Amino acid sequence: MNAFLHTTELSSIAIGARVLAVSDDFFASAHNLILVEPAISLKGQFGPNGALYSGWESRRHNTAHDWCIIRLGTSGSLIGFDIDTSHFNGNEAPAVSVDAFLGPPDIQPAHDDPRWTELLAKMDCGPNAHHYVQIPDSAPVNYLKLNMYPDGGIARFRAYGHVIPVHPTDPFTLFDLAHVFAGGAVQATSDQHFGVGSNLILPGRGKDMGDGWETKRSRQKGHCDWALIKLGCPGYLQHVEIDTAHFKGNFPESCDIVATSDVDADEWTLILPRTKLGPHRQHYFQLDNVQGRAFTHIKITIYPDGGLKRVRVLGTQSPAPTSVLPTETSLVHTSTVISAHTPALSLPVLPLTPEAFAPFGQVVQAYADHAAAPKGTRITPANFGSAFKFHKLSLLESNYPDDSNASAGLSVYHCQPPSAFHLTAMERHAHTNQAFIPMGGNSRGYLVVVAQNGSDDKPDLSTLRAFKADVTQGVVYNRALWHQPMTVLDEMNFTCVETQIGDGSQADCEVIQLKDVFDLRM
Repeated sequence: MNAFLHTTELSSIAIGARVLAVSDDFFASAHNLILVEPAISLKGQFGPNGALYSGWESRRHNTAHDWCIIRLGTSGSLIGFDIDTSHFNGNEAPAVSVDAFLGPPDIQPAHDDPRWTELLAKMDCGPNAHHYVQIPDSAPVNYLKLNMYPDGGIARFRAYGHVIPVHPTDPFTLFDLAHVFAGGAVQATSDQHFGVGSNLILPGRGKDMGDGWETKRSRQKGHCDWALIKLGCPGYLQHVEIDTAHFKGNFPESCDIVATSDVDADEWTLILPRTKLGPHRQHYFQLDNVQGRAFTHIKITIYPDGGLKRVRVLGTQSPAPTSVLPTETSLVHTSTVISAHTPALSLPVLPLTPEAFAPFGQVVQAYADHAAAPKGTRITPANFGSAFKFHKLSLLESNYPDDSNASAGLSVYHCQPPSAFHLTAMERHAHTNQAFIPMGGNSRGYLVVVAQNGSDDKPDLSTLRAFKADVTQGVVYNRALWHQPMTVLDEMNFTCVETQIGDGSQADCEVIQLKDVFDLRM
């Protein structure tokens, strides 16, 4: 129904709604009322109590009426209902009414609680039909009681309204500005053939492809699809999480994100350039062009089509007290010092994924679910079927002069955690790439901090990125990539694969001390 198009289904199990109590559900469980999927016909199927139905069905001959108490997923102001009797014909509920109230989130209301207030007066229902009904905007509520007169069956009960946003009391606290509970809303999509766009901002990671956003297959060259998301409040953005959970053969090839503070003006800022995505995983990307600017909307574009499970937009209600990255970078042209002209700097540490790390190198890891491996990864059985081999996840690279006597080899690093997690120096290996492979243990993992080379042959601080890797992930730094020396959270050993001369010269390793200290914010 169009009147409910830009509302939230507050009674859906997808946002945490629960059936708390029911007078009678002898034939079919009241839990079915709040399921996401439409009711299906089970005609001709029988269980121990009788015919099966996808819905709530009580016994016959009730001398009063039946009722079901539902706790909404979050508090909201309701504007209407869909009372759906699909496939109930001859046993449908003849009439219904709805009561509600706002109470603490952890109570079990009784059916005769004096706080119940009528939202929908008793109305007639017919068989096998959706009954859409609008009501005046209600006061905030979080408990509903669906009354059925006198008994019978209802397939689905959907309560629509507007979330009462929940925001941190501290304006500097990082939170998901797009989340449905924060007041976020998916306002438009180019296509939602297989899964609706509003799923993108739901809690959790869902249970299958059916509770994400998925578009139809495109057949035109250059096609793309998009979703427009209104943030719960104007916010200062820092990073995004793009989740492709359960989308293994139909995830988008890539995506980009733009943002605006005036959607009507149609002026957009690119905050995530087009970036490749992978199957069945959470991707974390630090955002560009967001320093000191508040945004109200983002638009994510996927290429050429496919499915996403969730989009999380992390930020604050007020400008962060310290910069994430320097807004202007000034380099001192010496061989050892680089200045960022910012007194206090911090850098968010995001989980390591192959896609986010791709501009800097490769992530080396196995995948228990082979469908979750990056597209194009060759996987074959090995060891007489007791193992799988993930082929050539990275290649060795070296361009030392022929007369340098450089050679490839394996080394072991035994690392201890630092006293403070700061970025104070960076190094690079001009002639070789370098791999670090964890050697087991119970460590919480290690940090990977990288930056591209600037036009003056020094680290470009505007490209700084920080990642947290776990002990199942190795990294390969591209040749000549600036990176922080190995920084572990707990004592760890690594195998290092590299090519070196081994004489301690700058040809093997060049180190730069940073004038300013970056706080690595985990």
